[in-house]
Parts: sequence; C-alpha cells; structure tokens
Amino acid sequence: MATKYSTTEWNKKKVILGETEINEEKPVNLLIGFHGASSTPENMLVQGNRLKLQNTLMVFPEGQINSGDGIWSWWEDGPRQKESVETFVTYTAQIIDSAHQHYLNINPQRTLRTCLWGFSQGGAASLTYTLLGRHALFKVASICGFLPELPSQAIKKRKALNILGIFGSNDEVVPSFLADHALEEMKNHGHQVVSTETAQSHEVKPENLQSLCDFFNS
Repeated sequence: MATKYSTTEWNKKKVILGETEINEEKPVNLLIGFHGASSTPENMLVQGNRLKLQNTLMVFPEGQINSGDGIWSWWEDGPRQKESVETFVTYTAQIIDSAHQHYLNINPQRTLRTCLWGFSQGGAASLTYTLLGRHALFKVASICGFLPELPSQAIKKRKALNILGIFGSNDEVVPSFLADHALEEMKNHGHQVVSTETAQSHEVKPENLQSLCDFFNS
C-alpha cells in the first residue's frame, strides 16, 4: 500500500505527514526526517518517499532557522552556534510532542517508538537530539551527518540506542573524518553504532535508503 501524505502546521511551521498501512496490534515507528541545511521538508520527502517502511508514521518538519528564499536550517553556523543548537533541541522536542499528540489523538492505544533520521545537517540534527533531547528514542540514523558545536550543558547518560551512520570518503561537504568523529562520539556515550563508510560524495544513494529500510524495519 502506498504512503498517504498530507501537509499541516504545528506551532506555525510547516510539517509534512506520511502514513503507511498500520497494524495496530504491533508497535508503530514514529519516524522524524530532518532535511539538510538551507533546504525544505519537500526535499527530504523525496528521499523519504523512496523508503519502503513497515508500520511507520512519518513526519518531515521544517527547520527553525529562516535561511531566506523559502529555505530553512536547523541552527545557525558561526559564533552563535551553541545557542542556536540549544534552541534547536527545544524546537525538536516540541515537534515530537506535537507528533505524539496528533497520532495518539487518532488512536490512543498505539505504542509509538520515536525514531530519527536525516541527511547532512539533518543527520547532524538526529545525532544532536539523541545526545541532548529529552525524549526516549528507539532508533536513529544519519547519512553524511556530523556534530555541531554543542552547548556547554552536561550530556546525560541515556539508554543505549541502535544508531546507523553512513558517510562518504569522497564527501566534499562533510569530510569523512568529521562524520566518523560524530559516530565515535555516539559510541563514547554508550550507544550501539553501525558505521558504514562508502565511496559516495555528499548525496543520498539508493543503497543508503535500502540500508535505512533494513535498519528501521528490523
């Protein structure tokens, strides 16, 4: 069955929702997809629509930072990055709260398992929220992701998660050493990380999407 999509607004920000066929007798994955820097939810939707996921509700939110010309980012680069990342964490917590409220209003009996994934700055967003966010997560994936300059707050010890990280040795935007460092940091905080380096550049390849399907469907 094809995924059904709709567009709505949460907290005055655009959100695209996607719903696969749901078996309410099984746990349901709530999958938040973060677009890259200076991009849109629609660009992330193109990739998300290629995923063949089971029992999954999808959310493609709009970044909090207006980059101009109708494009958005999750935080600002430069000297205010720490503060901007801190507001990103609060912003994303509100997205997850709104997603739970929306989907549980439809069926309060659902068991929702919150998952995150993203590309480029979106991959960084998924890793950053894993470290700093307040929600319990189930699985997290990053394609060509990294870690920004994090706020000075202490990172709390959390339940170990399964994390999939994919990055390219020919990535001209996020060098492989930055992506590898980010995934090593996730390991250092106790998470179970599967790290895959490929020959790809800064892109999402069909093989990446198949790996995501295998990861989130297992």
